[in-house]
Formats: sequence, C-alpha cells, structure tokens
Amino acid sequence: MKKLAALAGLAAVIVVARRYLQKLLADVPEELRSPLLPIFSVPFNRWTLPFIRAMYRISLPSGPGATTTEHLVPGAPAVRVLVSTPSEPSDGRPPRPAVLWIHSGGMCVGSPQFETPIAGRFARKLGVVVVSPDYRRAPENPFPAALDDCMATLTWMRARADELGIDPDRIAVGGPSGGGGLAAAVAQRSFDEGINLRAQVLAYPMLDDRTALREDLNGRGRVVWSGSSNVFGWTAYLGRAPRMSDAPEYAAPSRRTDLTGLPPAWVGVADHDILYDEGVAYAQKLRADGVACEIVDIAGMYHGADELAPKANSSQPFRDGILNHLRTYLTN
Repeated sequence: MKKLAALAGLAAVIVVARRYLQKLLADVPEELRSPLLPIFSVPFNRWTLPFIRAMYRISLPSGPGATTTEHLVPGAPAVRVLVSTPSEPSDGRPPRPAVLWIHSGGMCVGSPQFETPIAGRFARKLGVVVVSPDYRRAPENPFPAALDDCMATLTWMRARADELGIDPDRIAVGGPSGGGGLAAAVAQRSFDEGINLRAQVLAYPMLDDRTALREDLNGRGRVVWSGSSNVFGWTAYLGRAPRMSDAPEYAAPSRRTDLTGLPPAWVGVADHDILYDEGVAYAQKLRADGVACEIVDIAGMYHGADELAPKANSSQPFRDGILNHLRTYLTN
C-alpha cells in the first residue's frame, strides 16, 4: 500500500508539474522555450532566496579563447572581481579596451562566475578585458553598497590599467537586469564625478522602482522576473518599500531628470518583460537629452531569453547588438 501511495503521489506531482509548465510556456514563442524556464521563474522571496542564491553561485566556464582570473579590489570591504582576458598574448600590442560588466540578479542574487560565459564571449569576440565585480547584495547590504562596490571596481580598473593591460580611456559599462540598473547608475555617477566612459549597455535593465507599484503590467512578467520578484528586489535594495514620491539619488536611474552628457547607450528590451516600459522610457529620455542611443525591442522575448535560448533566431539581434555597440565605441 505504501508503494502504491508513493507512486500515486509521484504521478500527481508529475501531472501538476506538466500543467504548470504548459501554463508557463503558453505565451512563450516555441523557439524561446527552455527546459530551464521553470527553475528561473521561481519567485524571489525570503524563503526562496537562499536556494536561488545557491544556484546563481555556480561557476560556469568562460569558453575557449578567454582566460579568467580572480583579483581583490582593496577597500572596506574588499571586492572580489573576476577578470576575463583574451587568451592570445598581448605582447607588443597597445592596451586593450575594457568592459565593466555587472552581473544580473535583481540586486539580491547572482555572481560574476555565473556570467563568465558572457564575459568570455566579449573577450573572445571583441578582444577586450572584462572585469566583473562580486558586489554586495541586498537585503543584507542595501543601497548604496552594490553601487559603491561597482564604482570602487571602476576606480581600480583605471588605477591598475597597466597591470591589467587596458586603456583607461576606453572603458564601457554594462549589465543585464539588476546589473543593467547598476550599469546605468555607474554611467550617471561616473559622469557626475568626471570619469569618462565610452559606452553603456543596458540589457532589460531594472531602472525604476515605481514599476513595483504598478498593477497594470499588461500581462507581462509571467516567466523569469515576476511582479512579486520585482517588489521584493526593490524593497530589499532600497531598504524600504518603494514609493512614488522619491528614491535616493542613483538608486533608481529612471528618476534622473537630466541625462545630458551620458555615454552612448544600447538598450535592449523584451516585450514580455515587466521591465519593458521603463527600458523604453529610459531609452527615449536618453535620445531626448541628446545621447546617442540604440534600442533593440524583441517581440515575444521574455526577461533573459537571450541567455536561456541563445540559439533562437530572435536572440541573435539582441546578442549581436550588444557586441556591435561595444565594437563601435571601444574598438573602432
């Protein structure tokens, strides 16, 4: 009887899981469907956070043509960074351009070693040095901890340019999701502090805490980054619940009223993503303030689809757009 009960229970779990997966994938174009979607669609909350963090701490290979090393940016606290460099020797060549790549994770999870395939791709295809900080995460370390760590890394890159083999005058900043929001904040703060950056790459960026207050999400956010995850992420990062009235300077880059003088931008948005509207609005504001800005809008794409379904035809213009933007402003 116990065996029969166990088998019945297992069968019930399989049925529920299949129905959940079918519902999850219903609005996702077939070419963008991934068996990993249910895993990456687990909502962020205080109960799931430890398990999601463990997943995002996995080390993934950088791939052929790139070498990744670990360094420590001194400070209080020190910041661990991963540096991905093209494998081919640079002897006799001029210093390479560099990218400060800020990992995703909704300000709460993530690690540079989980995104070494991205860093390795940039190093291999563009011949650049990619520096990825293991910045402090919320809610244990709310704003401005993560931004301060990213700025400390940028300062370290410029100060150690000779050691790293990079040109301090050819540095771009970029990142996806929460990392995209931090990249936008780094671009703003760098401009205010007189640090010249060549370009910024914002992939489905988390820019506006006011989105967490919206109820009219137009059916977006069914997969990967949900409305409840967005509320949790912003609350953790701000150290309080989001509110319409205000947010600290640089915490929510969309709130900045004047974007004049910021580096040329590439903004990629996904029309199934709850961050879609804020990404489009920020790109339009950049253009209105005279900043060169390319926006790539992919129909049917969800948050992070370019990495979960990298071989899909609709992922290619997204991935190629990032490379072309960096190539234009760093290597040409």
